[in-house]
Amino acid sequence: MHPRTPTLVAVVWLSLLAVPVCRGGDVGSVLMSPRPESATEMATEPATFGAGCFWCVEAIFSELEGVVTVESGYAGGTVADPTYEEVCTGTTGHAEVCQIRFDPRRLRYEDLLEVFWKTHDPTTLDRQGHDQGTQYRSTIFYHDQRQQQLALTYKKKLDEARAFAAPIVTRIEPFTRFYRAEGYHQGYFRANPEQGYCRRVIAPKLDTFRKVFGNRLKKDR
Repeated sequence: MHPRTPTLVAVVWLSLLAVPVCRGGDVGSVLMSPRPESATEMATEPATFGAGCFWCVEAIFSELEGVVTVESGYAGGTVADPTYEEVCTGTTGHAEVCQIRFDPRRLRYEDLLEVFWKTHDPTTLDRQGHDQGTQYRSTIFYHDQRQQQLALTYKKKLDEARAFAAPIVTRIEPFTRFYRAEGYHQGYFRANPEQGYCRRVIAPKLDTFRKVFGNRLKKDR
């Protein structure tokens, strides 16, 4: 599927979707336990997105100016403290997601939505490239009513503008709980740039992202 409105959705993204499958190793998961908010958390806002393999999502959002932290993990399912292997079966209900904290003084939630929709194909149900299953679904977990309304409005405008050749299937659902993925998933692309999936899939996608959003990137990335 190729977008019909280049100003809204970059054509190049969809050409990168016919790619190998994302696969990881075997390490136990770590539940993100409740704790008092740090000073950083109090000064930032959360955003949670699922757009296929979380290695790609993390690599992209980590370079965006105004993003303070990005963690890979799981959300939206019914299984507590899931492992990567369990999520990969597609039976937990969880999606691979990235939990983002951003500084609203430097970055708007609408800007995050723009990057989200421009960096994956939101018209393929439960699939991104060769990564297939409900765990790879396109989804936005909203943290409050404002985020929900902004996401719904943006999605409606994209569909009305026929930005894509097919309707957007992105799910917009309430955030409930985030389970932090295994340690080796965190900062995966940065730590493993020569790994096959990283070299063939993430690197070209990240390079295109840098060209499209060059004026919004961190100076010290």
